[in-house]
Amino acid sequence: MAHVRQKLSSDHVANVRQDVRQKLEGFGLRQQVQRGQRIAITAGSRGIGGFAELLAGISDAVKSCGGEPFVVPAMGSHGGAQPEGQAEILRRLGVDGTEIRATMETRELGAAENGAIAHVDRLAAEADGIIVLGRTKTHPESAGELASGLLKMCTIGLGKQIGAQEAHNHGLWESVRAVPKLQIPKSRMLCGVAVVENGFRQPCAIEVVPANYEAFLEADMRLLRLAKTHLAQIPFDNLDLLIVDELGKTISGAGMDPNVIQHKSKRIVVLSLTWPSLGNGLGIGVADFTTKRFADAYDPEVCYVNLLTATEPGGNTREGPLPMAFASDREAIEVGLYSSLAGAAPRVCRIKNTGLLDEVFASEALMPEIKRNAALENLSGFGPMEYDSAGNLF
Repeated sequence: MAHVRQKLSSDHVANVRQDVRQKLEGFGLRQQVQRGQRIAITAGSRGIGGFAELLAGISDAVKSCGGEPFVVPAMGSHGGAQPEGQAEILRRLGVDGTEIRATMETRELGAAENGAIAHVDRLAAEADGIIVLGRTKTHPESAGELASGLLKMCTIGLGKQIGAQEAHNHGLWESVRAVPKLQIPKSRMLCGVAVVENGFRQPCAIEVVPANYEAFLEADMRLLRLAKTHLAQIPFDNLDLLIVDELGKTISGAGMDPNVIQHKSKRIVVLSLTWPSLGNGLGIGVADFTTKRFADAYDPEVCYVNLLTATEPGGNTREGPLPMAFASDREAIEVGLYSSLAGAAPRVCRIKNTGLLDEVFASEALMPEIKRNAALENLSGFGPMEYDSAGNLF
């Protein structure tokens, strides 16, 4: 394998904490927050680039107004649909310095136009104001003009497990368009903070959006177009084997972004589960093989509640179950390679995860494509993959 760099745009916000604070102050937050008021800030489970700095900057802005900020986990059914689990995910993602208040209780707001019952996190609903932080990006289940963003954070994140279940049961994207029409005016929302990442998972655009449905919808659709220009892809097709170092809810709602891996490879091997996913290995069912290390980290209860919460008309449960698990990386990779019936010149690519594709490893059979692609740079010669004494990759 050779170490290959993929040239991606590196434009990003240099000082995330300062940038978001200044933008909130310029937005007029002082006119909305009075001294002593309790302001809830939403925090999801995806591990946005600059996540801790974004939350700190929002908190700084609230404090500068005399307000009292706190963070509410806004992640639907993640963390086993338990408040302790959701708070732990945020701690594992580096959230520190602002109080985390977690509950799975909600306030019911009534039926949206598509029939889904709208819910809002009870602690957020009881606050004097809510600031919605959300990343705008493609979503595994959406190929249209609306995907992950402020409206989905309202619908699924603030809806907690029961709200997420309602939304999925009535069709996710219909609900994302319908539910916030009730939530936004009934929940003392002050504004949204929308973030777009570059291919290095660094914030490259941060916008403060007025808290009304039309503004959230416009920002979600417009910023999605920007996000798509930064979506990195695996630079090879028709692979025999794709090796994925890690999968997790911190990377994609599907563990591995289908927009990245679809139709790329005959076989997929996943080696490990990200620690902040708290055992939620949803998406491993898409892989063909995995490791005992992944299986040991996989928590069926946590995964199953997320999988079943996301039940939609016409959906399935294939992303949840574990595939064959082998004792080491080497065994899983060897079996994957054999199973692909690759022949003497296997087409193999190894990636860290589907969210970080600036550097990959490629087999010798891919060298002609590396040479032809001006966006690819070979950083090393070809050499064997290196394993430790237990048979796991360095």
